[in-house]
Amino acid sequence: MKTTAVDRLLREAAPHELLAVLRAVLTAGWDAQAVELLLADYGMTELQPVADLPYSRDPVPVRGTAPGVAFTGQQVRFEKTASTVTAHVPVSVRGDRLGVLAVTFATAPDPAVQLELSRIAGALAHELLVAGRDTDLYLQARRTSRLTLAAEMQWQLLPGRSCTRPEFALGGQLEPAYAVHGDSFDWSATARSLTVTLVNGTGHGVDAAMVTHLAVNAMRNARRAGVPLTAQAELTDQALHGHYDGREYVTALLLQLDLATGALDVVDTGSPRVWLLRDGDARRVSFDEQLPLGAFGDTDYLTQRLQARPGDRLVFVSDGVYDVMGPTGDLYGDAGLARAVTDTAELPAAQVPGAVLADLALRRAAGGTTDDAMVVCLDWFGPGASAPAG
Repeated sequence: MKTTAVDRLLREAAPHELLAVLRAVLTAGWDAQAVELLLADYGMTELQPVADLPYSRDPVPVRGTAPGVAFTGQQVRFEKTASTVTAHVPVSVRGDRLGVLAVTFATAPDPAVQLELSRIAGALAHELLVAGRDTDLYLQARRTSRLTLAAEMQWQLLPGRSCTRPEFALGGQLEPAYAVHGDSFDWSATARSLTVTLVNGTGHGVDAAMVTHLAVNAMRNARRAGVPLTAQAELTDQALHGHYDGREYVTALLLQLDLATGALDVVDTGSPRVWLLRDGDARRVSFDEQLPLGAFGDTDYLTQRLQARPGDRLVFVSDGVYDVMGPTGDLYGDAGLARAVTDTAELPAAQVPGAVLADLALRRAAGGTTDDAMVVCLDWFGPGASAPAG
């Protein structure tokens, strides 16, 4: 059966039956012995097999496994036994890494079949995103444990975990993944520009998540109205103050990248911090901090300019990263971040946030840190460039 026919069957399948339909097609028409779908969990450290009941299957670690290598490297990976060969195929859409499709055969598939499997995995990724509007099956499958209510709210707010276009690549991660409170990020691209917003929420629990929800949706509402970056900040400031009367506010970073020139306009209302990796050298980029959004409701915000060069990497971190304290009382701070940004220079943008947070994990545990931590990475390739593989 040709890929186009498989695409049609997936489009026509009920949202909760995507895997069952694909399994039937691949076993009947492609001589597959087994077909499994593994989705990345919220911490991006495990791949959870999709099953009818949540938490009923053991997750597969990303580190040190064939499916994990396929997921992180975004290339087909083969795993052989005495009698079978399993092709682990990345399931991704527009750079957003969802998981891995594992297809087991009696013998290794030829290159033509491998190419078809990659195309089918891409079609499956599209259908998974659409299916998420009508079924909880795939959201449940991503979880190795229950989310807190605040974390549930925050994860539903995100645009995705990664995104690539010829001009740029993005990746973002929140921690602690199953109990995040108020940090969030958002992005949106047009033919001419990329807008990225990062919110460093204050407080804990549902209250923090509600403030962040109002802030992010106010920014989206303003952005979709087509107003400039400064007006997006001002309208969000007004929305938050109008609801909370200054009792609650957020610090945020609003950025708009001109995809033709690399000019980056920035509105900095106190956080997150920005690191620039250029020609192998990592340095912190400081902007004039303006008043938090929602503090007064009538603040006039100004943009500042940073000129990005092709090959630049920008890493944004919240206070939950910067202010992590180790067991001896020392902060992660500038030195730790400079090292982490440099050490992850060879990784694609989608993997950088997880790698930085993994570097932070032992310090968080040893120091008893519980604050949210957010890392977002933006690679700028240049106008008309081709995004690197992976």
